[in-house]
Amino acid sequence: MTESNPRITKAVIPAAGLGTRFLPATKATPKEMLPVVDKPAIQYVVEEAVSAGLDDVLMITGRNKRPLEDHFDRNYELESALQKKGDAGRLARVQESSDLATMHYVRQGDPKGLGHAVLCAAPHVGQEPFAVLLGDDLIDPRDPLLQRMVEVQAQHGGSVVALLEVAPEQIHLYGCAAIDATEDSDVVRVTGMVEKPDSADAPSNYAIIGRYVLDPQIFDILRKTEPGRGGEIQLTDALQQLAADETLGGPVHGVVFKGRRYDTGDRGDYLRAIVRLACEREDLGPDFRTWLRSYVAEEM
Repeated sequence: MTESNPRITKAVIPAAGLGTRFLPATKATPKEMLPVVDKPAIQYVVEEAVSAGLDDVLMITGRNKRPLEDHFDRNYELESALQKKGDAGRLARVQESSDLATMHYVRQGDPKGLGHAVLCAAPHVGQEPFAVLLGDDLIDPRDPLLQRMVEVQAQHGGSVVALLEVAPEQIHLYGCAAIDATEDSDVVRVTGMVEKPDSADAPSNYAIIGRYVLDPQIFDILRKTEPGRGGEIQLTDALQQLAADETLGGPVHGVVFKGRRYDTGDRGDYLRAIVRLACEREDLGPDFRTWLRSYVAEEM
């Protein structure tokens, strides 16, 4: 690895959103703490970062997000109670979250958008490339997307975004990338980006999903980025500037993801994610699949 492309060790996880789509459940509970089977969604994301070699994790939080910090901290009273019961299995699962990574937290004082949330990480990240993981996208650990993105950044420098080919009628729900092919079948050169375009105006049907590996020059651009769609500072707008002029911070590449992704940001997809993951669990899957087949047969 060259000196200009140092090894990435830091991950930033924006987690300051209000979770309005899951009200009233998120009135007092952060949406990131909603369980996906028996782990909160946010733990899957931290585990993904750690699996890719990023064990320094900064979480961008907001008001009423203290349970996030508590979850990744030690709970001595609970651990002691489980130890006295001889419940080694549950004790290990409780301790797992506090031993995952070196965790840091900073509050996003004003909800000014994803770009602003990423900018809050500047003092912690410094002048190193870093990853950004959005908590609504859970990537199956058998499909190491983030690890591949880190490899591409080490090879090409600059920034890397995760792309997913979606139906044209769905592209208005995502940031969208204009792309050119490269010699690698799963890697493209990103030449432009637009946030949630109308289907007729979209440059492609390649959607930007919630994984980024960013050059630190993104911070200088974000400081100058005006509010865009929805009156918020959009990370996509800052990345568009990098794609248009690589002298600002290197090129922008995309890794085209064709693996398993679970979208927990939507209520319906959240339920589907739970069903899929439960079906694949060795301890839950056999009985749950049997029940599910019976239930579907009766309902049909």
